[in-house]
Amino acid sequence: MTSQTAPATEASSTLYFGPWYRRSPFFEKTLAAGCSAYDIYNHMYLPGYYADPIEEYWALLNGVTVWDVSVERIVEITGPDASAFTNLLTCRDLTKCAVGQGKYVLITAEDGGIVNDPVLLRVEENRWWLALADSDAGLWARGVATHAGMEVKVREPEIYPVQVQGPKSKDVLVALFGEEVLGIKYYWTLTTELDGIPVVISRTGWTGEVGYEIYLQDPSRGGDLWDRLMDAGKPHDIRPIAPCEARRIEAGIFNYGSDMTIDNNPFEVMGLERLVEPQEADYIGKAALEAIRARGVSRKLVGIEVPGDALPFELSRKCDALHKGKAVGTVTDLIWSPRLEKNIGYVWVPIELAGAGTPLEIVAPDGGIWPATTASIPFLDPKKAVPLG
Repeated sequence: MTSQTAPATEASSTLYFGPWYRRSPFFEKTLAAGCSAYDIYNHMYLPGYYADPIEEYWALLNGVTVWDVSVERIVEITGPDASAFTNLLTCRDLTKCAVGQGKYVLITAEDGGIVNDPVLLRVEENRWWLALADSDAGLWARGVATHAGMEVKVREPEIYPVQVQGPKSKDVLVALFGEEVLGIKYYWTLTTELDGIPVVISRTGWTGEVGYEIYLQDPSRGGDLWDRLMDAGKPHDIRPIAPCEARRIEAGIFNYGSDMTIDNNPFEVMGLERLVEPQEADYIGKAALEAIRARGVSRKLVGIEVPGDALPFELSRKCDALHKGKAVGTVTDLIWSPRLEKNIGYVWVPIELAGAGTPLEIVAPDGGIWPATTASIPFLDPKKAVPLG
């Protein structure tokens, strides 16, 4: 996902949507709901602003929200060798992934770099979905398939997810799909339909809250699905929102392309080391990653905290991090957490400064210097008790 953007000013309040970017099946509904700014993500329009982000943050924490996340483009892998091929793409051991199960995975390059960090769903025995972060990883998978010598098909089907997130999301989903929804475990799925609309429901989301993603398999029914969600959510004050940056950072969720890129490996990102799983099968980047595991890394992406009031600027670009007045790293994200009542984000630092509580200073876009400290990730709920609930 991308950071929330400010609303258009009066001088630039007209939105123009060119034909060269994709529109989701929910696009017209987001416009009608008051979305006034869009980001570009995976060559699609992503709703970026409806209302005050702080207001939307509390709506997510206390009620139920709906997000058009069709930009999570789906790469589908099928064929007799689909399982072996999908396992070739990632450092996670997919031999332990059952039909109907999902996993957060890393797609790795030959040097151990992170190509993408999608949510993976095993929809059928030989049918796998990768819900992509912002990159052309579908082309990467097609390229690998061309030379893999396996009987496999890689394509991007017309499948579009929408997220329903927040503590009352269960009530909305039960109203639509019945009690069967309550049986979906965290990172598992249910294949079903609603009024003839075929969907796959996963117990996943970009929030660290209780939530679901509904994968629409008939794009002609996008408006129908949106209306049914909004009607079922009326008793719970459901509202569309943009991706909630503060909540995802609290939960230790990363944004591919800004927090990490293909130039970074999993051992450099706090918390992602666990995803390089020992396994017998070979995969792209295995030798490089095992060598990195043995020798260690020289830098790390960790948390950063800036105490006090909300900073008087919006971090729209990366900024320098200093230690004892010397530039040592880069802040990738920084945002006010209403619940923690401090500014939190992520920072790249040398490995010797990666421990929690290391004093830093950040150089704001306006040139100001602000004291900060490194922190552990996630900032809240390290055992994921909330989304598991």
